[in-house]
Amino acid sequence: MNKKISVIVVDDHPLYRSGVVRTLEDDGGFDVVAEGSDAVTAVQLAQQHKPDLIVLDISMPGNGLEAARRIADLVPRTRIAMLTVSEADDDVVRALDLGASGYIQKGVGGPDLVRIARSIAMGQSYVAPGLAARLLVGMRTRTGGVQAQADLTAREEQILRLVAKGLSNKEVGRSLNLQEKTVKHYMTNILQKLQVRNRVEAAIKAGEMWGKVG
Repeated sequence: MNKKISVIVVDDHPLYRSGVVRTLEDDGGFDVVAEGSDAVTAVQLAQQHKPDLIVLDISMPGNGLEAARRIADLVPRTRIAMLTVSEADDDVVRALDLGASGYIQKGVGGPDLVRIARSIAMGQSYVAPGLAARLLVGMRTRTGGVQAQADLTAREEQILRLVAKGLSNKEVGRSLNLQEKTVKHYMTNILQKLQVRNRVEAAIKAGEMWGKVG
């Protein structure tokens, strides 16, 4: 029998949180080890349990984005998924820049939530399709279209492919035996070459250049 995916769910709406917990547990592949309702508790629970996945609401007391930032720094092995009603581009970009691997909109159906949560826990990244498409349109408008191929070095392409799969700078560094500051330096060059503002847009552009990044 495969090991269950350990999860923490943090949302300040008890009924909604209970529904998410029930949906995940009913699947049989998840073990919800704790629940919370605010950012401070989210960080404490993440440090205590070190789950495979933590699901955070953006608008909860204490700010879900701040919780994501601290968890990504303190418990880097835990994958972070934001589950929110917000469709603001800035929220999407900031969440992923701060360390979240997924941005899921509330209202998603139970089977889709289970599928997405499992994929994030297994190392994939996810942005609700409509939001990802809008980010890409905005990026194309600013850059005048997506070039077929940027002039990346072999190492830069290697790093971008890992970033596009949802890895943080720390995780990229561990994977390639590089210092985190070295990865950050490479990322600065990559962003300049791709003419994008951040790693989220870089990952989207990677998908345009190479299709699904494997």
